[in-house]
Amino acid sequence: MASRKWRCIHSTNVDRPSINHYNFVDVSESTQMKKLLMFCLLTSIFFNSSPSAKNSADDLPEPYKKWLEEEVVYIITPLEKEVFQTLKINRERDAFIEAFWKQRDPSPGSLENEFKTEHYRRINYANRYFGRNAPKPGWQTDRGRIYIILGEPRDRVTYAGKQNVYPSEVWWYQLDSKTGLPPGFNLVFFQEKGSGDFRLYSPLKDGPQKLLAAYDGDPMDYLAAYEELRESEPSLAQVSLSLVPNEERINIGRPSMVSDMLIQKVEGTPQRLQKDRYAQKFLEYKDIVEVEYSANYMDSDSLIHITKDKGGMHFVHYMVELPRLSVGSYESNYYFSLKLNGTVSNQKGKIIYQYEKPISYQFSADQFKEFDLKPFNLHDMFPLIPGDYKFSVLIRNETSKEFTSLEANLTIPADDATIRMSSLLLGYGASFGELNEKKLKPFHLGSYLISSQPNQTFLNTENLVVAFQVHGLSPEVADKTALKFTIYKNNEEFRTLTKNIREYPDTLNFLQEFPLHDFPPALYTVQVSLMENNREFINQKKEFAITALSSISRPWVHSRILPEIESPHYSYILGVQFANSGFYEKGRTYLEKAVEKQPGSADYSLVLARIYRALREYEKAKSILLPFAAQPEPTYEFLFLLGQTHLNLGEFDRAIIILDKAISLYGLNTNVLNMIGESYFRISNPEEALKAWEKSLEINSDQPQIKDKVDALKK
Repeated sequence: MASRKWRCIHSTNVDRPSINHYNFVDVSESTQMKKLLMFCLLTSIFFNSSPSAKNSADDLPEPYKKWLEEEVVYIITPLEKEVFQTLKINRERDAFIEAFWKQRDPSPGSLENEFKTEHYRRINYANRYFGRNAPKPGWQTDRGRIYIILGEPRDRVTYAGKQNVYPSEVWWYQLDSKTGLPPGFNLVFFQEKGSGDFRLYSPLKDGPQKLLAAYDGDPMDYLAAYEELRESEPSLAQVSLSLVPNEERINIGRPSMVSDMLIQKVEGTPQRLQKDRYAQKFLEYKDIVEVEYSANYMDSDSLIHITKDKGGMHFVHYMVELPRLSVGSYESNYYFSLKLNGTVSNQKGKIIYQYEKPISYQFSADQFKEFDLKPFNLHDMFPLIPGDYKFSVLIRNETSKEFTSLEANLTIPADDATIRMSSLLLGYGASFGELNEKKLKPFHLGSYLISSQPNQTFLNTENLVVAFQVHGLSPEVADKTALKFTIYKNNEEFRTLTKNIREYPDTLNFLQEFPLHDFPPALYTVQVSLMENNREFINQKKEFAITALSSISRPWVHSRILPEIESPHYSYILGVQFANSGFYEKGRTYLEKAVEKQPGSADYSLVLARIYRALREYEKAKSILLPFAAQPEPTYEFLFLLGQTHLNLGEFDRAIIILDKAISLYGLNTNVLNMIGESYFRISNPEEALKAWEKSLEINSDQPQIKDKVDALKK
């Protein structure tokens, strides 16, 4: 064989998976194998990573320490603070700060973040006016803290220069009811003993006696102090026992705890009102999503339901609901483009299945008006083999550079004869006969398509749909079994219904509707019990709510019809999952079915060849790979795998030819060079083996085994 000079060949230094580390990933829905392999790596990091150690504030660079301990100290939530202190590099901290303010922006579409502008105005005001005569900056004073949290009071009354009363201020607030605070309340600040900074007054801890300059009575006699204060300053006395106007007090002689509870609630208002779930998502996905996405987490809700078809195949149905979807516009048309990445990992963190799906829409201005005020629901489903798993879906809106995610633990039961009832799926509607049993669509049970939302809230003008499956029922058991539906309101039985199973047309998929017109607004629980001889032996429960609202914004849904149940697509997916789980024999059975039905599929054939190699059935692997490797432009994966297979069979000359072709088409990488070196070494051509291995070390010097081989040849 002719000598080769490796420096003359393409120098694309891309390392492919090594000979012993192929993943049986699903690439059927994406042609971008490289991106999927990277996503596989990053998601495995996500599933296996443990929380990083926190940095103390003192360890932070000065600008970030100032931001955390001064600028946002009163409004940052504990979770946000914990996540921020976990970040290691300034790029991540900058991205988090951007996300922090974006989550608080009341009008994300505008150029200005009004919340951020107002917050820094309040800090500047506090420093300017409340730090003048204080031994600390204004933002650290009690008045500065409250001003930063609540803003300008509606009214402010000052008591200064009074002989009998220490300098005091009463601030009156009337805020939006969304704050969860009383519709109107006072806050009092006073100079204790007439000097120093103004301190926030507590009716219970301080009492009116602390406001009096010359009170010499019993320090625990609130009533006497109140009467003395009322003689000189009636309006101040009025708020000295309660900060909440018209509070009903049983004993006016001692303040109630209501005012102190109000103060605590005021100081916790920014944290209470802020949804901080984005912070945890930022930490989890900062190494996975692109930088421009990381600051733009979209809050979402989700629902998962697992079904089993008559052939025994389990399916995971899931929906992700966005309160509102950001779209782009061009002239009079609107559009968006989503990219969905799903990953299923076993309990040891090994990825057994992953997929990527693009979702794009274009619609007119009239359609946009219809959809704009509705939530967006993304529905999807996939088959899954028995086991316990972690499931993750990452959804990126490429139009707005936002992302959201779903994470859940899944359990798919092993197939046996045990009678089981699935979890309950509650819906606000069900359409009949849209699909036949051979076709599949998310949240389609038997002949019914269930309309549902994650929050499980209903109007009393709607019907409650209760859908579920019962598995393992023999005809004999079904004949003597009944279903009992019990609806509880405030833990008390509200409605019951019992029906024999034979009253339903299907003994696998069950659906029961309940009109809600006489259900008052409340929180309810529906329980479905499987009964035999009036004895319950299985039940499932689910909570739902009836709202007093006159309408609910039901979503517009993206959902697609999947291939028919006989499609080789499902055999392929299950085969991939079994192979990734280490069950190669089961994987082979499913993949052989898929290839038999669709022999021209490169995806199916490639995975089956990998399974054959794992089972050391190299001739079978070669027979599948050869036709694809002989094509004018074979993919790298087929050439690489065929080269491995020739090497396994001891066909070293053929391995060199195939691997040379891989290099000529796709450039150099260490794995191919190492296999070429091994092939030359096996045919007693040490000179060419040395060239290949030395070139491999030029690309990646951290290869101890290859170094040992090179050193041995040189000796």
